[in-house]
Parts: sequence; C-alpha cells; structure tokens
Amino acid sequence: MEFPAYLATMPMHAITEIHGEPGLLARFRLEIAAFDDAARDRLTEALDLAADLHRDDRRVREPYLNHLLRVAIRMMHHYQVRDVDVIVAGLLHDAVEDHPTELAGGSAGAEVTAAALATLATRFGPRVARLVEAVTNPAYDPGRDRHTQYREHVAASLDREPWARVIKVSDFTDNGVGVIHTVGPKVARLAAKYRPLVPVFRDLIARTDTPLSPPVKQHIFAQLDLAEERFTAILD
Repeated sequence: MEFPAYLATMPMHAITEIHGEPGLLARFRLEIAAFDDAARDRLTEALDLAADLHRDDRRVREPYLNHLLRVAIRMMHHYQVRDVDVIVAGLLHDAVEDHPTELAGGSAGAEVTAAALATLATRFGPRVARLVEAVTNPAYDPGRDRHTQYREHVAASLDREPWARVIKVSDFTDNGVGVIHTVGPKVARLAAKYRPLVPVFRDLIARTDTPLSPPVKQHIFAQLDLAEERFTAILD
C-alpha cells in the first residue's frame, strides 16, 4: 500500500483515523529506519511479539496494537528517544499485565507474572523486563479505591525508574489527549481516573534525572495541559 510522503510528520491520531493500523505500521518503519540493523531487528521482534499477544485485543474502535505503535512512535519522534531497550519496553508495556499466561508459556497461578517477566528478560534483556515491570499494574486491594491505588503505584514505581517515566507518559498522553477518540460511558470513567494523575506526571517529568531534553519536556507539559483541559471539559 502506498502512503503519502507527509506520513512521516502526520499526527498519529490522524494516521489512525485515515490509514488505520497499516498506516501506523508504515510510520513505525519510517521511524526505525534511522537505527542500525541490529536495533531494527530487536524492534521488529518486539513489534511482532506485541502483535501476536494483542492480536484479538481492541480499544473501542481500533486494534489494540495501534495504541502500542503510537506509544513507541511518540517516544521516537516527539521525545527523540534512541534507547532501543526503552522503545522495546514501550511496545511491550502492556504484555505482562494483559497476557502473562501466554508470555509465560502457559504457566498459571501466583508466579505467572514473574514467569512472564522472565520470558521478556530472556528474549530482550533484564533491563527491558525491569522497565515493563515498572509500568505493569500490581494486584489491587479490593477493599480500597482502585484509582487511588493506581496513582500510588504510578508515583512509587516511576520514582525509581526514570526511563519508565518516559514510557508511561507516552502511554498516558495517548490515553489522555486521545480520550476524545473514545466513545460511550467509558469516557467519563477514564477522565476521572486520569485527571488526578496530571500533576503527578508534571512532577516526574520536571525532575532533573528524567532523561529528556528541555524542549521535549516542554512539549510533554503542553500535552499534559491539553489532556487536563479535555478531562475537565468531560467531567465539569
């Protein structure tokens, strides 16, 4: 399929709406063309695994893989990330949370998460597994508010993993700024879940050990402002 030359700079949700998953895959290939052969092989392997694990998953109107592609593309294009481990972890950031049994080779029970992370460590290295673990939600206490526990987890897990902040803020941006592309009653639930996280992410990104340039941080702050405006419009 032929795509227009401006695909390389086209907003990702516009690519999604006009060209769908094939367009996002083409954009991903354009982004990884700047990497060497070994890096492209690792990124392609991670993409293939993500596509296999999430092949039946959907986010409202689209294949789930679209979300993972946007998270990775955003890090490469807008955040200027060239750390292959970080991009691989971005593509696989929901793999352990959503498909631990498949990753663990059919294992089940209390140790399935550890087994799934061990699989990632074997295939992509311990650092990738550590980054994915940092952005994977734990089991929550059913007696406490889930949104409160989610915010506590984000703040605690990202406090000690600066590169995981980069993955999570790309994920959050896709969910937050992209909330206008969600339909139905889920919109208000997501806005209520995400709005209190905006100041948490502002603080995490502003920290001196967050490995992003000042212009990139300013770009992220603008995206957080936009997400907050959309949450407020939905809820108020």
